[in-house]
Amino acid sequence: MIQKHVCANGVRIIHEYMPHVRSVALGIWIQAGSKDEFEEEAGLAHFIEHMLFKGTTRRTAKTIAEEFDRIGGELNAFTSKEATCFHTTVLKEHADQALNILEDMLLHSRFDEEEIAKEKLVILEEIAMCEDTPDDEVHDQLWKAMYPNHPIGKPVLGTKQSVLSFTKWAIQNFMDRLYKPEHIVISIAGNYDETLIHSVDRLFGVFKSVDTNQRALMKTSPKFHAGLSVKEKDIEQAHLCLGFPSLSIQDERKYELAIVDCIIGGGMSSKLFQEVREEQGLAYSIYSYYSSYEETGSFIIYGGTSPENLGALRNTIQSVIQNLLSKGIRDEELENAKQYVITGFLLGLESTESRMSRNGHQELLLQSHRNVEEVVAKINGIKKLNVEKMIAYLFREEPAISIIKPPAH
Repeated sequence: MIQKHVCANGVRIIHEYMPHVRSVALGIWIQAGSKDEFEEEAGLAHFIEHMLFKGTTRRTAKTIAEEFDRIGGELNAFTSKEATCFHTTVLKEHADQALNILEDMLLHSRFDEEEIAKEKLVILEEIAMCEDTPDDEVHDQLWKAMYPNHPIGKPVLGTKQSVLSFTKWAIQNFMDRLYKPEHIVISIAGNYDETLIHSVDRLFGVFKSVDTNQRALMKTSPKFHAGLSVKEKDIEQAHLCLGFPSLSIQDERKYELAIVDCIIGGGMSSKLFQEVREEQGLAYSIYSYYSSYEETGSFIIYGGTSPENLGALRNTIQSVIQNLLSKGIRDEELENAKQYVITGFLLGLESTESRMSRNGHQELLLQSHRNVEEVVAKINGIKKLNVEKMIAYLFREEPAISIIKPPAH
C-alpha cells in the first residue's frame, strides 16, 4: 500500500512497504528537467545532476563514492525532459546512512569551480559519445524536428557551446528557481520502519525556498511539427525515426496507447517486427515506443537498415500503418497484447527500485496513484473499438521524420 506524508515545508514523501525483501530503494525526485531551461541554460539540469556527486561541505566526491561502496549501495541519477532523480538501493540496515548522504548532496554541494571545469569535459565527452551513436542521436534529432520552437524538443545533454558557458552562478540560479520543497518528492520502497520516514522529515522537511527575482520561463504549450531532419555521417547504416503526436501523461487513454504500441512494434509478434524483419529482412532493429509528458506526448517508430533499403523500410512502415487504419485489429491480437502489456507491467514492479521509480514519477507529475489491481483491470477491460480509435488518433496527421545516413556516393 502506497502512503503519503507531506513535510511542513511542502516536500512530499511517498513510501511503499514491501516486507518480503531485505532492501530499500530511496529516490529524490525534483521537478526540474531540460524543458525548464532558458536557451542559454540548455543542458544545465543534467549538468547539475553530475555536479551533485562532486563534493559537499562535509564530503569529497571520493568520500561519497567510498561510503556507498562500503555499504554495497549503487548511487545513480538521471535527468529527463521534466525531472531529475537521484536514487540508490541498499540493505535495510544501511538506509539511514544512504539517506544522510543523499541529503548532503542535494542541500550542501559546494559546486567547486575546479570541479565545474572538469565536469564540463566529462559532459562534452558524453555529447560526443551520443553523436558517435547514430541510433541514439536520431531520436534527439527527431525531437528537434517535432518541437523546434519549444524547450521540450531540446536534447537533455545540451550543446557543447551551452555546457562550456556554465558557471557556479548559473547553477545556483537554476536551483534557486526550481529546486524548491514543493517540487521535490522523496520516494521509498522496500523493507523499512517508521523511523526512516521520520528521518526523511527531519532531514528534508526544514529547508526553505530561496526568494528570487529571476525572470520566469515563458510557459507555452508544445506544438507538434511534421518536420524533416536529414543528417549525413560517415557510418554504415541508415537510421530512420518517425514521430507522431500522442498523449500527455494525464490522458486516461494511455492504456489503449500501450496496447497499440505492443501491436505495432512492441514485441517479436508485432506488425513491424514480422513484416520488416521476418518477412522482408529489411532491418535487424525495428521497434516502436511512446513518451508521455505533462503537456504532450509522442509515438515513435525506429528502424535501422542499409542505405539502399531506406526507401523500402519507410514504405513498409507506412504500409503497416495504412493496413491497421483500414483493416483494424483482430480479437486475438488484442488479447495477446493485453497479456503482453500486463505481464510487462507486473514484472516491472518486482524490485524495490522499480516500485520506488513508479511511485516517485507518479507523485511528481500526477499527484495520484493507481494500485496494481486497478491498472490490470483497466487493461483487461479495453475494447477493440477503443484501440482502433486510438490507432486513428495516433496516425491522424503526417509524422515528423529524422534520418541519419551515410553520404551519397
